Amino acid sequence: MFQKILVPTDFSKHSQHILECITELSSQKDVVLLHVIQRSPLSRAWDPASEVEKANEMIEKQKLYLQSLRFNVKTRVETIMEGDISKVIQKVADEENATLIAMGARGKGMVSGLLLGSVSKNVLLYGQTNLLLMRYKVLEGENLGRFCRSLFTRVICPTDFSQPAKEVIDFVSTIKGVGEIGLQHVVASGESDQQIDAAVRDAAGKLNDIAREIEKPDLKVRVHVQAGNAPEEISRLADREDASLIAMSSHGKGWVEQMTVGSTTYETARISNRPILVVRAEKKA
Repeated sequence: MFQKILVPTDFSKHSQHILECITELSSQKDVVLLHVIQRSPLSRAWDPASEVEKANEMIEKQKLYLQSLRFNVKTRVETIMEGDISKVIQKVADEENATLIAMGARGKGMVSGLLLGSVSKNVLLYGQTNLLLMRYKVLEGENLGRFCRSLFTRVICPTDFSQPAKEVIDFVSTIKGVGEIGLQHVVASGESDQQIDAAVRDAAGKLNDIAREIEKPDLKVRVHVQAGNAPEEISRLADREDASLIAMSSHGKGWVEQMTVGSTTYETARISNRPILVVRAEKKA
C-alpha cells in the first residue's frame, strides 16, 4: 500500500492517536517520526538545545510504541528559525522517500472554528506527497477504535471521470480490507433542469460501468449521483453513508499547472468530518 509513512508529531494526544491509526497503512511497516521546533517570534536570542533534548525524549517514547507493533522507525527532530513548517515536512518527506504523510487536520494550537490548521492546510496545498488527514472528531472518544481498525472499510471515491480520479478508484479497489466503495459524481451546473437531469443520467451510466469493472465478491460498489456544490455533497454523502474515509485525487479535469491541489479537493478536506486521503496526481510531461 504505502511503503514508508512520514508522521509529523507535536506530541499531543491527537498525534498519539494517529500513531494508533497508521497500523493499517504501511505494507512495509516503515515509519519516520518528525517533530519540528520553530523559534518563538517573541524570542530575541534562541538556543534550541534544551528544546531539542526534550523533543528527542518525547519522540523516543512514540518510537518505542511503534516498535512494539513491529514497525521500523526512524526519528527526526528539525529546527527552524522562521518560515513555514509545512516546507520542512515536505523536505523531510522527499529526503526519506516517504510515500504518505499522515497527520491530523489540526495541531496543538487548535482554534475553535478552524476546520483546517495552518500547517496541515499548507501541506495539503503545497505538498507533493500523498496525504492522509485525520479529523479530530474521529480521533476522539469511543469511535477511535472503530475507525482505526476499519479505515478502509467503507470508502467514498468522488470522481469527475478524469484519469487521476480513475487512478484513485483503481488504487482503492486493490487495497486489502476495503469492503465497500461509494462511487460519487456531483453535477455542478446546467442551463436548465433538463440539462441537469441528462447530466445525472449520463453520470449514473458511467459510474455503473466503473462499478462493474471493479466489483468483486468481497467488494461491494455503490453508485451515487447528486447535483449541487461538489465539496458539500461529498461531505454530506460521507456522513450519510458513515464512510470511514474519503479518497480523492489532488487534481481533476480542471488541472491548472501552477496549482498543487484542486479547489474541490481542498474544500472537501477543509469541511469534511471524515478522514481524507489525497492521492497526488502525476503531472504529464
